[in-house]
Amino acid sequence: MTRDPAALGPMANAIRALSMDAVQAANSGHPGMPMGMADVATVLWSQFLKFDPAAPKWSDRDRFVLSAGHGSMLIYSLLHLSGYASPTMQDIRNFRQMNSVCAGHPENFLIDGVECTTGPLGQGIAMAVGMAMAERHLNAQFGDDLVDHKTWVIAGDGCLMEGVNHEAIGLAGTLKLGRLNVLWDDNKITIDGDTSLSTSEDILARYAATGWHTTSCDGHDFADIARALAEAAADPRPSLVACRTVIGKGAPNKQGGHNVHGAPLGADEIAAAREYLGWTSAPFEVPADILSHWRETGKAGAAAHAEWQARAAKSDKAGELARRMAGDLPADTGFDAYIQSLIANPPKVATRKASEMALEAFTAAIPEMVGGSADLTGSNLTKTKSTTPFGADSYDGRYVYYGIREFGMAAAMNGMALHGGIVPYGGTFLVFADYCRNAIRMSALQHTRAIYVLSHDSIGLGEDGPTHQPVEHVMSLRLIPGLKVFRPADAIETAEAWALALADKHASSVLALSRQNLPPVRFDAEMKSAKGAYRLVDATAARKVVLVATGSEVALAKDVAAALEAQGLGADVVSAPCLELFDAQDAAYRADVLPAGVLKVSIEAGVTMGWHKYVGDGLTIGMDTFGASAPADVLFDHFGFSVDKIVPQILARLGN
Repeated sequence: MTRDPAALGPMANAIRALSMDAVQAANSGHPGMPMGMADVATVLWSQFLKFDPAAPKWSDRDRFVLSAGHGSMLIYSLLHLSGYASPTMQDIRNFRQMNSVCAGHPENFLIDGVECTTGPLGQGIAMAVGMAMAERHLNAQFGDDLVDHKTWVIAGDGCLMEGVNHEAIGLAGTLKLGRLNVLWDDNKITIDGDTSLSTSEDILARYAATGWHTTSCDGHDFADIARALAEAAADPRPSLVACRTVIGKGAPNKQGGHNVHGAPLGADEIAAAREYLGWTSAPFEVPADILSHWRETGKAGAAAHAEWQARAAKSDKAGELARRMAGDLPADTGFDAYIQSLIANPPKVATRKASEMALEAFTAAIPEMVGGSADLTGSNLTKTKSTTPFGADSYDGRYVYYGIREFGMAAAMNGMALHGGIVPYGGTFLVFADYCRNAIRMSALQHTRAIYVLSHDSIGLGEDGPTHQPVEHVMSLRLIPGLKVFRPADAIETAEAWALALADKHASSVLALSRQNLPPVRFDAEMKSAKGAYRLVDATAARKVVLVATGSEVALAKDVAAALEAQGLGADVVSAPCLELFDAQDAAYRADVLPAGVLKVSIEAGVTMGWHKYVGDGLTIGMDTFGASAPADVLFDHFGFSVDKIVPQILARLGN
């Protein structure tokens, strides 16, 4: 590791030069934070961070999270300078341009050295909490020889102001995640101006009150930075280091002001900065001696990696850790035997209960599944016999009591999934998906295998009323690209939804589950939910109607079909547990399930928006109002979800 104080200044200035030049070339970006935190990042990278540029996916590397993702040129500079294959200097030259991996905010799926996608402030810290949880859990299971690393975060004022930060740090303090260290870019500036415009809180006191260790340093004094980081690394509590910095450090006429936050410096100021810093190299050029110092930073990590490989070669646990880190499931997930038990004894249960039953089978067979709930364990039914509590005294546990922290839970799940070795799932009420929606969106964007168990999925929850009845939520979640939204109709579809969610290690899933009991509608072991929608009941009379339903309304659709058939009108029933999977089928299959020339009718106890994609100018039976407080059966009848109220509408459309 480079410890020569004389080398650190030029190394930090290389970050400043690349950052200001890339932003200027793009005529877009945020030079202030990278220039201000260049000194802190240089000390972290050269003296504390464990990494191997030649093996960016090494499982025991330290995780580095740039929570202040707008300052993306900081991480792009660090990765390039320290010797990662990506980004190249050409990528940096093309910062924020089409086809450059150097996107405006760091994207985990573009560059291996980027641990998570950041930019929505606060979520980087919250994901880092999940990464630190994953490290402690895997350490408890595999030991120090195979899992022993830290999670480092650089965050700004915006990250610390966002509400999710409060949720995340409270959880981290309770869990005593001492391997987590947050370096706060304490520059007293936000986009609008000085932080005094919007906040007066004592941030160090707030963190200390949640069980964190806190310290501070001069963010431009290399020795003081090293002292503070060493203190943080040694403390058994999670640590916040307040790094007092000057935003845009090195730009003599703009540093310290809010205008340097999110705009190019301009040619004149860049020229002045070069003179101020003594940087004589041309844009996108780094002197060989400085680059050599940077390339030295990874050597200690490379040696640590080699030592780890030697230990792994002797360990009888290394193969299992490798399987989990690769995201591969065990050969036997417990699914087949469980499905056979359902066929032998089809239960009439709520799909939240069916989910619990499926989880009993899956969590027993898949040890990497780590569950939890945002204080609704008894309602979401997410805890199983195999998932003992995860806590500061029991990191080997597999069930997290997240408290009333829906957003923090979802973001932590993303961090666990991104860390690797864990398949996280977490529960809350479907209506509270709005509290964690941006983290769910980030799950889809980052291609994480995070599974959301969202119960109480419709007006069927009954007396709690419209504040808790999620009429718009299922359809709104379907709007998120890449997110699979399952609304299963019975225990077999619920088990299939779990199997499909677990099998795809590059996608996130939602399971929208009922509170009320539902009759079984499936009695076979064919994996029909994999098609997204399938013909559950074939018309016996000449087909006139296709009824498309999800969840609790599938049984209702079967009753409607029977009433139509009794009048000589053939009716198919299509169960559509996952429209995203149905959309992925070929045109011939979709046309067979939803044929032309017949009346198509959707039945779902939620908003009708979006259903015309599937039923064309047919009928959409739903509700475009909020619900009400009453027993579930009363509500379904009141809002038109009954045979007596649906059949006349179909007959009228058919002209009967």
